[in-house]
Amino acid sequence: MYFWVKFVLVNNRILVTGAAGFIGFHLSERLLKEGNQVIGADNINDYYDVQLKNARLKILKVYPNFTFQRLDISDKSQVDDLFYSAGIEYAVNLAAQAGVRHSIEHPYTYLHSNIQGFLNILECCRNNPVKHLIYASSSSVYGGNQKMPFSTSDNVDHPLALYAASKRSNELMAHAYSNLYNIPTTGLRFFSAYGPYGRPDMALFIFTKSILEGTPINVFNYGKMKRDFTFVDDLVECIVRLIPKIPQSNKDWDRIQLDPATSFAPYRILNVGNSSTVELVRYIEIIEEKLGKKAIKNLMPMQDGDVPDALADVQDLLNEIDFKPSTPIEAGVGKFIDWYLDYYKVKL
Repeated sequence: MYFWVKFVLVNNRILVTGAAGFIGFHLSERLLKEGNQVIGADNINDYYDVQLKNARLKILKVYPNFTFQRLDISDKSQVDDLFYSAGIEYAVNLAAQAGVRHSIEHPYTYLHSNIQGFLNILECCRNNPVKHLIYASSSSVYGGNQKMPFSTSDNVDHPLALYAASKRSNELMAHAYSNLYNIPTTGLRFFSAYGPYGRPDMALFIFTKSILEGTPINVFNYGKMKRDFTFVDDLVECIVRLIPKIPQSNKDWDRIQLDPATSFAPYRILNVGNSSTVELVRYIEIIEEKLGKKAIKNLMPMQDGDVPDALADVQDLLNEIDFKPSTPIEAGVGKFIDWYLDYYKVKL
């Protein structure tokens, strides 16, 4: 199956926004290794350590088939110029302001980047037709839903924070443009991505750093939360396989029994998760085992905007690409910690 993907995705011109970000970096490197021309874009903002973003970019810039433009997707003129000059065939939009809790404290940032920025991407796909637009949504759109596993056919009209609302808005905006302008779009609801070069605001990074430093970690919902952790290599494999899988209009779409995951337009929504859960207390235990050091736990109630459990139904994804994430949490956490110790020159 890997040969099939490699054969299809060779020497294409692919835009990856958020290329200096966690997932964007890993996706860009994979596409470059397979011989594609990758146009990376990122604004290198200071939401987290800029040095980490530049370290990712330094790796990508070694590839002769990589070009990079520093720009903010919310700046329409910059995005227009990029699409006009680059001859983009496929676009993967991973640029966004991340963070559920950050969105509670800084709401306007999310309208600026996640709404205005995505509108600019859609407009450019309209005016400079691409074969396929893939964009990052989030499992957070499931909000108040407690029916497990989360299915793309579920109602997602009860977001718990503005971040989730912005991602749901992206899905609705994409549908409108798929309908009006026949732009093939695929929205991917990522479930708790993790791995090497991960974001410093993510739990695995925070826990690892704090345990090594001997400082307490905040364990919300008293460690009883469950998450569907998705290793970044699996997530990237899904994107790479989906790029040439252009969504088609569903001619049998029922306008009375509405299915939110598909449409009469060339539009689809897919979950990308490991389809298994790990309780937070067990997650911490795995980190402790890999580091050989115990965590100091500060047990706390649930945070605003958070959900107790998340589990992905990935049958639609499996049907589309004959693949689903499956990296065991022990292996994935081990790879992250190996990277962390090497990158930060920590000796156990």
